Amino acid sequence: MYADGLSFLDEEREAWRPFEALLELTDEQLEQPLAGAHGCTGRDLMAHMGVWIEWWLNIARELAVGPASPAYDELTRIGNDWANRGEALNARYQAGWAALPLAEVRRRFSEWPGELRGYLTVVPETRWLKDPDHLKSLLENTTEHYAEHEADLRAILAAAGR
Repeated sequence: MYADGLSFLDEEREAWRPFEALLELTDEQLEQPLAGAHGCTGRDLMAHMGVWIEWWLNIARELAVGPASPAYDELTRIGNDWANRGEALNARYQAGWAALPLAEVRRRFSEWPGELRGYLTVVPETRWLKDPDHLKSLLENTTEHYAEHEADLRAILAAAGR
């Protein structure tokens, strides 16, 4: 699928770029619930995207120092039981992020995607790009996930006049 890690990193960077527009919204705009975005707010979308990026950031940190990743193993267990636990997990993650000051939400949303890309540059490609299971998970939690939420992003930005 990808000849090298930089090809993925470039594609991921471009796919993420539209979401950075959320950082330009005011606090009030980020807190406004919207019917066109499944009732979620800009803050909710930032949190939701951040949770799954954080999973892969933790995986990349572990893969940078060795071939095993307990975080990946846990994420796989979650995925295998998603039908039973998915809604509850998403609600738990959203509640956790809702308790954070908006400045912290903005910081994580601003920093973690770049940090993930940075870690992936030092993880041997055999541990992520050439590992079909790891690559599948990475895609599901980054570029494919971003695509799933583009309509939500457009609705939030449109409501903010962007």
